[in-house]
Amino acid sequence: MRTISILLMLLCGASATLAKDKPPVVHRIPLPTRPNFSDLDWLVGEWGGKMSEESPAGEISLSVSFDLDKRYLIFRSEEKLAATPSLPEYRESWLGVLTQDVEGGGFILRAYSDSGFMTRYRATVVAGTITLNQEGGELPPPGWLFRRIFQRTDVGELFVTLQAAPPQKPFFDYYSAKLSRVAPSAASSTPPVAKPATE
Repeated sequence: MRTISILLMLLCGASATLAKDKPPVVHRIPLPTRPNFSDLDWLVGEWGGKMSEESPAGEISLSVSFDLDKRYLIFRSEEKLAATPSLPEYRESWLGVLTQDVEGGGFILRAYSDSGFMTRYRATVVAGTITLNQEGGELPPPGWLFRRIFQRTDVGELFVTLQAAPPQKPFFDYYSAKLSRVAPSAASSTPPVAKPATE
């Protein structure tokens, strides 16, 4: 019996030695390729402006920024238009998340509105123009289609057009707006640090 106990102790010791020598198993999940947003870099920033003369009176603000290690482009917009004889007053806040379309190539924007609509857009980029064509979504406006066009006109200027198509009708320009980059306010800048008085 004592011989068996000694043998078991030797085997346990050998197993412990082998376990120490064996490297630990490392589990790694391969990360997706980072999206190439180089054609969209110019849109990143804060924008603001008013509707063009052909559009209902109103204003629009737009913020575009990278998030989550530059894997997503986040859009935030506030849009306000006065009522016209053919259209009611329009106010909307929306949030969009744009990333690469893994299956079809290009980019996809998923937009979420304060009205509750959740829509999906395919983004195409051609020579400083980004076109967002609606392709359904979890809860799109029933029967309606929308198209957003962002056109770079200058380093600090942006022309935005929203086109809408009622059920069974062609697209029309709902509004157009000229936006400029919004400079940071003087109030938000860091005040200078006071230097200690010298003797």
